[in-house]
Amino acid sequence: MHPRTLASLDQLRAADWFRNVGICDAENAIVLGSWAEAIASCSSTNWENLCLEAANQYCERLVERSPDRFSAWNDVANDVKPSVVALVAEKAAHVVAAHALPKVFVDTVNWDILHLAMEAEFADVYPPGFYASQAFWYLNGHFPCGWDGAFPEGTLVVY
Repeated sequence: MHPRTLASLDQLRAADWFRNVGICDAENAIVLGSWAEAIASCSSTNWENLCLEAANQYCERLVERSPDRFSAWNDVANDVKPSVVALVAEKAAHVVAAHALPKVFVDTVNWDILHLAMEAEFADVYPPGFYASQAFWYLNGHFPCGWDGAFPEGTLVVY
């Protein structure tokens, strides 16, 4: 793993994820009021499609700038994924247990953190974007889980 990826994961490891869920402390996001709302939002087709499109757009930029580097995407993902899965399991275990959260929650967080790590791995080819911005919310104790409006206009939804 690249040192910048390790640094990103270390920064996330040091943070207290989900400590501010439901607290309206963000002026630039809609803050939901319950885990039920957050789960409904993160499992919505609109949010899933937006996240997939963000990953696809990043990959398209990589292919344009360096087809050779992009050809290593799957190998890099396979290298990074075990560290991400372990980190997410560690950081999410308490809220999953306390609130009986469904698998879609852990899947969503794994997707976010894996793609954050992938953006870090390939930052020398194309700068991090959507998933790096998602990390901001995890670092600040929230769960990014939706979008209100037509992207890129509109507002991020967090819990």
